Amino acid sequence: MRIVSLVPSLTEAVAVTAPGLLVGATDWCSHPAGLDVVRVGGTKNPDIAAITALRPDLVVANEEENREPDLAALRAAGIDVLVTEVRDLDQAFSELERMLVTGCGLAVPRWLDEARGAWAAVPAPPPYGGGRRAVVPIWRRPWMVLGRDTFAGDLLARLGVHNVYGDRAERYPRVPLDELRASGADLVVLPDEPYRFTADDGPEAFPGLPAALVDGRLLTWYGPSLAEAPAALRAALR
Repeated sequence: MRIVSLVPSLTEAVAVTAPGLLVGATDWCSHPAGLDVVRVGGTKNPDIAAITALRPDLVVANEEENREPDLAALRAAGIDVLVTEVRDLDQAFSELERMLVTGCGLAVPRWLDEARGAWAAVPAPPPYGGGRRAVVPIWRRPWMVLGRDTFAGDLLARLGVHNVYGDRAERYPRVPLDELRASGADLVVLPDEPYRFTADDGPEAFPGLPAALVDGRLLTWYGPSLAEAPAALRAALR
């Protein structure tokens, strides 16, 4: 098969499992290192003509990361498109298996079994209301945070970290900084993507609040990184 991926985490999943299948990926697809495929633009603005010219048997995408008009244009060009939906860890596992086995015709890879095992070994989190309470910014200027029904929020919950904005109507609400500071959180979790928070850019906005700088790939990507994510995130969140 010839596969084009429009999602960085799905790109890594295909490339690690069967590298010979992948012929195209977005400019943002950074893993695995040294990935040598045709670049087809961004997740939100893929080059439809470039994708079509690659004659893929399948394009893999995600309902949140990619835009429906672009996916419709690919279908109109006669290309099969597999769209994943990932809102929690269990769905990530099932969608990865659907993409790799049903979509790409592969066997379940060892890394997926290892990822399932790694997360199954995580101790049960405290009852609701226990554990740490965190705000999780994903952008600044304006400030945006994780809200309800997010994959990253589910991972944090499994690690005993309660997202204080997890009951908001929006999935990624904009919240003024003063409100974030007054939210009652005892931790701020700062990933390095989509906004690149660093030790010098982010923690200073929350004086007196412990800050956990985490690898955004481990918190937000659903792919081979899931196998290492529990241990690495637990260490960062201490």
